Amino acid sequence: MAPNPMIMQAVEKLGYRVTVGDVATQAGLNIAEANQSLLALATDAGGHLQVAETGDVVYLFPRNFRDILRNKYLQLQLQEWWQKIWGVLFYLIRVSFGILLIASIILITITIIVIITAMNSSSDNDDRRSHGSGGWGFIYFPDLFWYFNPNYQNYPQQRRRGRQEDSQMNFLEAVFSFLFGDGNPNANLEERRWQEVAAVIRANRGAVVAEQISPYLDDIGAAYQQEYEDYMLPVLLKFNGQPKVSPEGQIVYYFPELQVRASSKRHESVPVYLEEVPWRFSAASSGQIMLSAGLGVANLVGALVLGSLLADGTVAAELGGLVAFVQGIYWLLLAYGMGFLAIPLVRYFWIQWRNSKISARNSDRLSRARLLASPNSALQQKIDYAHQFGAETVISNEDLVYTTETDLLEQEVERSAQIDAEWQKRLGTGE
Repeated sequence: MAPNPMIMQAVEKLGYRVTVGDVATQAGLNIAEANQSLLALATDAGGHLQVAETGDVVYLFPRNFRDILRNKYLQLQLQEWWQKIWGVLFYLIRVSFGILLIASIILITITIIVIITAMNSSSDNDDRRSHGSGGWGFIYFPDLFWYFNPNYQNYPQQRRRGRQEDSQMNFLEAVFSFLFGDGNPNANLEERRWQEVAAVIRANRGAVVAEQISPYLDDIGAAYQQEYEDYMLPVLLKFNGQPKVSPEGQIVYYFPELQVRASSKRHESVPVYLEEVPWRFSAASSGQIMLSAGLGVANLVGALVLGSLLADGTVAAELGGLVAFVQGIYWLLLAYGMGFLAIPLVRYFWIQWRNSKISARNSDRLSRARLLASPNSALQQKIDYAHQFGAETVISNEDLVYTTETDLLEQEVERSAQIDAEWQKRLGTGE
């Protein structure tokens, strides 16, 4: 089995020297999984174990451990190749919808021109004038191809400037964004939730009360008002926590593994509650969205006009060629034109419904977080009691009694020399 990518990323971000608690906090993983994955990674990547006098273990990894693993596991090589290939494929998929839109408009426009030209050539001059004068307003789109024009540099500077400020997408990418959006902004919500929960525990030196964790949890409802605090059970299980009961019957929780660090890095700020990001309709600029919608309407109108010209089937039979081909795929063109407008419309209302749910959950978490800003006497007493179990241990090289980096005999000799030097120092100072 190839190593866990989340573990590898956590090790790199933490400077290649980590404890189980460091990795569990950084990756949002449970203690058991982090411990097992670190052991596997150290075995495969040539990592070392450092043991402190307290019995706590630090994992030390070489900075080129990814290269070691890549040479060892074909799966990692394939994953890296696939990520590069998929990046290209996904880009082609995204731009294909814009290309199809332009191709559909061009095909419909040319077909209509061919049909009406043929109809005009068989009528008298009056009919030709009545059909030919200004009848193409619906297929004339000023500014349709200005994104692709080779003289794009000569277009007004203010138009280009506005587009660059609004969006980094090109028009073809914007069409895909208009249709399908830009992905779930909360795809990593669970990972973020547990990272923030672990960060809160660490910020409080490994000992917390339930009220400090509740702003990061969901679906606790009435349980939040209960004295049993059942919603803390998943947190205890994930980070190997232990409950303690105060003399007043209040419950606090401490997490021994999260109290041990490999380095004394400064605590990072933690959000006061878990905030979900609202869905956006599209990351494209307003101009790109309007252009996409306008072209979609034009495409559908053109398809409907073309349908009226092809309705009886005689035109396609008489003209053949391109017209006959378009007659064969007409329902595909019409379905694409209708879907191009229906999908964003449905998605718009779905996003409104989804964001209302997100807003309600954010509001619920925020209301719980506000209780901590001005705690009542009972809550403050509970927090003070939790502080008694707070502790933080930073394992430095001076605290080590054993490491797999050197031979055990060498370590024993070094250790004896350190003890002798310490005794000599104490005797010299008369202690």
